[in-house]
Amino acid sequence: MNRSGYYYRPRPTSDDDIELMRLIDVIYLELPFYGSRRIPDELAIRGFRVNRKRCQRLMRTMGIQAVYPKPRTTVRQPAHAVYPYLLRDLAITRPNQVWAADITYGAPSLRRCH
Repeated sequence: MNRSGYYYRPRPTSDDDIELMRLIDVIYLELPFYGSRRIPDELAIRGFRVNRKRCQRLMRTMGIQAVYPKPRTTVRQPAHAVYPYLLRDLAITRPNQVWAADITYGAPSLRRCH
């Protein structure tokens, strides 16, 4: 343990930060899809100038984040077939016993699995 960590005394949250967190909470309840980019604009309309980094820090402290559709890149289609993994119980004991082809990106490539 380093010395600065041993002697560190956390500071209490300032009154300004508490007021801003209350305002951020009010804005978040009205507009939950606003994130750290648009909440500072809304605060500026209400008379409080806050930069994005401070807003990010306060939102992280409060445990809130914008509600928006997340990417769904690995959702399975129920109509597609699921193929079995044929090498699961196979003991690979020598070179050139198993080969694989990768056709994921661009030109297909052939490589040895050993």
